[in-house]
Amino acid sequence: MIIEILILVISFIILLSIGVPVAWSIGISCLAALLVSVDSLATFTTVAQRMATGLDSFSLLAIPFFILAGQIMNQGGIAKRLISFAKALIGSLPGGLIYVNVIASMLFGAISGSAVAAASAIGGILGPHMERENYSKEFGAAINVTSSTTGLIIPPSNVLIVYSMASGGVSIASLFLAGYIPGILMGLALMLMGTVWIRKKKYPAGERSTLKLISTTFLVALPSLLLLIIVIGGIVLGVFTATEASGIAVLYTLILASIYKEINLKKLYNIFLNSIGTTAIVLLLIATSMSMSWVMSFENIPQTVSELLLGLSENKYVILLIINLLLLFVGTFMDITPAVLIFTPIFLPVVENLGVDPVHFGMIMVMNLCVGLCTPPVGSVLFIGVGVAKTSIQKVIKPLLPLYVVMFIVLLMITFIPGISLWLPKLFE
Repeated sequence: MIIEILILVISFIILLSIGVPVAWSIGISCLAALLVSVDSLATFTTVAQRMATGLDSFSLLAIPFFILAGQIMNQGGIAKRLISFAKALIGSLPGGLIYVNVIASMLFGAISGSAVAAASAIGGILGPHMERENYSKEFGAAINVTSSTTGLIIPPSNVLIVYSMASGGVSIASLFLAGYIPGILMGLALMLMGTVWIRKKKYPAGERSTLKLISTTFLVALPSLLLLIIVIGGIVLGVFTATEASGIAVLYTLILASIYKEINLKKLYNIFLNSIGTTAIVLLLIATSMSMSWVMSFENIPQTVSELLLGLSENKYVILLIINLLLLFVGTFMDITPAVLIFTPIFLPVVENLGVDPVHFGMIMVMNLCVGLCTPPVGSVLFIGVGVAKTSIQKVIKPLLPLYVVMFIVLLMITFIPGISLWLPKLFE
């Protein structure tokens, strides 16, 4: 068993380090580990079967639909209207575009369920405005990158659906409800750090918006905001499942984009093409990650890790702190979807034995891995944000450091105060 585990881990790390895509690294390392204990034909058959059965889940249908809805929002003028509303609401404050960036990212990320979509849409639209008003390009990119990850915590979120599947069926409705307060708390913490930066740079106050402008921009943005109420309200009230909600989200965003008249047939073709490409990547990651989860279970890795962690300490808070540190490390070199699928079956049994609610642990895991999306060398949101801002990672790292500290503080609060995550789900029980 020890040899198989070493082959699995070492081959995976080597493949990643030489630039092999994550999905292929996972699949090849699984094959390498099984070849030691199983004959070659059975190995290939087993991995193929586990990949196929890993995708045989009705709840996974929600992912391509939410991806498509996010692409339509990105191209359909929804981001512009959310930015206009946020700017009218708080743009008059000193350094107000920093707050606008965070709030717009939270709103757009929550509606689209994608941190990458939020970083590209909000950064692409708001970035030039910030540059014209002499904001630091690097700090603007840093705040855009970190605030975009709130969309993976505030529902609807594909990652929470993946966690539900990996955990063996934790309620998606409960996970969605649990994400609101942590996501909003993260956004407020980032704005607080933005305030420190604004005062240091002594930005003047902007022009105050009239009540008429605020109400007008709100009414224009309202149809987009209603999507959150329709999708989440329908799931929580039991009107439809998360998968059905994703289909409704696509239909609603298509109608909205057609009303805004910002999508033509050529754009729609590109939207479908991009959605298919993104879906293929995500589902391949899920398939190979499910095969790795099975290999780990076959080799009794979850039980070994559980015994090891509980051997270090039986204190719940010490174990949670260790798991946090491990997940933060994992997030620096692995994308969020495979990380959730691979490490949920390993860590969830450990924390459940210590009395941690699986919904609460879902928030802990996703928050940890969201930090990883903002860190090199594999942070996808970091690369998107830097690319949109037309700057370099080296220049953005310095303004990112205090934002990392803020994110870590919020992570610790969510880890050690379960009520932050569990209050809303318990309220709707």
